[in-house]
Amino acid sequence: MEQSAITSEIPRHPYIAHPILRVPAGVMSVIFHPLFIPTIAAWYLAFLQPGIFTGVSVNERLLVLARVAYNTIFFPGLTILLLKGLGFIKSFFLETQRERIIPYVATNLFYFWMYLVFRNQPAVPSELTAYIFGIFIASSIALLANNYFKISMHALGVGSLSGLVLCIIFMGSAYAIFLPAMLIFLLTGIVGSSRLLVSDHTPFEIYVGVAVGIVSEFVGFAIVA
Repeated sequence: MEQSAITSEIPRHPYIAHPILRVPAGVMSVIFHPLFIPTIAAWYLAFLQPGIFTGVSVNERLLVLARVAYNTIFFPGLTILLLKGLGFIKSFFLETQRERIIPYVATNLFYFWMYLVFRNQPAVPSELTAYIFGIFIASSIALLANNYFKISMHALGVGSLSGLVLCIIFMGSAYAIFLPAMLIFLLTGIVGSSRLLVSDHTPFEIYVGVAVGIVSEFVGFAIVA
């Protein structure tokens, strides 16, 4: 009898966390949900790294931020709602590998579309366009990896944030980078730990997610920026 990697989806809960720890871990998992990470990254570039959006007004920055939000939060979120309503997925948390396939594909389409639009927009700096292309690469790798194991999307997201600040540092275009970089690296560790406490991810799936997020941003910056 054939048995594929996706069909063998037995829930795994390697860690039993105390309820006191599970509550803040759950809050962190919601606040830093993968859908929110690109908007957080765009906000960081627009308002905490003002040298990157040189000559771009506050209103134009807010407009760019809104475009990132509706392409990476609204449309993917609507896709998941539709999948749930049509019965293609059982949970909004996408707990199995099979349930993640269509959301991965849909998210990839939105990321790539946003990259195509942004690369020809003078108000959008190359750093943001490179970041978007990087998360498209990361999400594509996660889709392929999903055939074999359930890579952590949360770790992938915060890993892309860490990759973003590292790329900015190595490009030499950093402005007041030290404190935000330390906070993002700390956040990466906290979110990864939170997923171990409140999900069925293994340490391997967390580490791979962070690594893929970081490496994908380096590739995105090397190609675009």
